[in-house]
Amino acid sequence: MRFEQLRGFTTVARLGSFTRAADELFLAQPSLSRQIATLEAELGAELFHRSRGGATLSPAGEALLPLARRMLADEETARREIAAFAGLDRGRVRLGATPTLCVSLVAEVLRAFHDAHPGIELHLSEAGSRRLVEQLDEGELDLALVVTGRAGAQLPASTERTPLLTEELVVVRAATRAGAADPRGYTLAELAREPQIVFGPGYDLRAATDAAYREAGLTPEVAVEGAEMDAVLRFVERGVGVAVVPAMVLLDRPSLRADRLVAPTLTRTVSLARRTDVRASAAVEAMVRAVVDAVGVLTAPGTELARLVAAVPRRSPEDLHLT
Repeated sequence: MRFEQLRGFTTVARLGSFTRAADELFLAQPSLSRQIATLEAELGAELFHRSRGGATLSPAGEALLPLARRMLADEETARREIAAFAGLDRGRVRLGATPTLCVSLVAEVLRAFHDAHPGIELHLSEAGSRRLVEQLDEGELDLALVVTGRAGAQLPASTERTPLLTEELVVVRAATRAGAADPRGYTLAELAREPQIVFGPGYDLRAATDAAYREAGLTPEVAVEGAEMDAVLRFVERGVGVAVVPAMVLLDRPSLRADRLVAPTLTRTVSLARRTDVRASAAVEAMVRAVVDAVGVLTAPGTELARLVAAVPRRSPEDLHLT
């Protein structure tokens, strides 16, 4: 039993004529007659009483008609549901990001994405870059915003990485306990003498700063160790110490003052990662565009972060190879 057979059957039943039904369905009458004859053979019952005046339902046809209408209605509902998922009315995006990105770039992305596509479910996984790469490889995520660099995540061959932006790591302190930012910046040796709030060992940032101190033969003065991102920023705001954080964390945080870190300058690259063997849905493609747009806004000349954050040159969002 096929849907075109049921559609032909219900049309003949409604119009009472094979000729008029064939015209409405844009079929030759012999083709429609064969469809109905095949359906009758499959069901083992005659569905119409045929006469020169037209076609009327047999008892078997009367029993089948409401069932056929219901099946055709279900087919239409199924088509609409699938079309909605293929479009942007429904769907799901599973996005992973590091804690530092969740409080900066991702917050901007999700606000814009939800405003544009309120029907799409958003699932966020917050973890370190290495764990996000594992989740991506295991099929738990559609996309991941990861950090790569001297201590960043290394991606497996099955994962595609597209650099989005580079940002400096800066020294932040409480704005209420400091004057204007020092245009000279901070050297690592000067920073090592300041009481610092440092992240837990699992943070990419911790690995990057620890590596820099080791290379310089320096040991930093630690005030608090093992805090998460929100706690680090709160402790800095309260004047407990200073911290090294990515520049984008400064978004909408007037209570913090930032100094550049020089000699050496530490940077990190934020990349969008995905598996190469999975076709992106329309919802995932829309999320990619939202990420690219947010990067463009944050790194535009004249913005708050333009001197500390730079977008990686790209011709268009299609360069991300997600379609």
